Amino acid sequence: MAARPALIAAVALPLFLLAGCKGGEQPAGDSGTAAASAAQGRISTLDAATLAGKLKAGEVELVDVRTPEEFAAGHIPGAVNMPLESFDPAALPHVEGKQTVLYCHSGRRSGLAAEAVAATGADAVHLQGGISAWESAGEPVAK
Repeated sequence: MAARPALIAAVALPLFLLAGCKGGEQPAGDSGTAAASAAQGRISTLDAATLAGKLKAGEVELVDVRTPEEFAAGHIPGAVNMPLESFDPAALPHVEGKQTVLYCHSGRRSGLAAEAVAATGADAVHLQGGISAWESAGEPVAK
């Protein structure tokens, strides 16, 4: 019976080591998961009141990730439409001195877009509660 744990260890250790290879060699000094998490950007949210203040101060660039139909029905003034269905983080507007803020109807789709941005290594910000929270706070909507 004493040989059984040694046999399990002899089989499990190589399998464990192979599982981390992912089919290819890693560059020297690359620790795999540590490098992947280091490349991940941060995701944060803004509430409607904070966004309104930043918008009035000219500090933000707004990106609405809802459908073109939803955007046409009403959007935060100054926003550009980049629907989630075709969202490309590389196409986000980068305006010097401004923070890009994503939003949708409730915050779910903008959260997904923020995850896509963060996966590129960039930080992402989205509106907590979406345009619903914006409207509930009494902020203006353009049509």
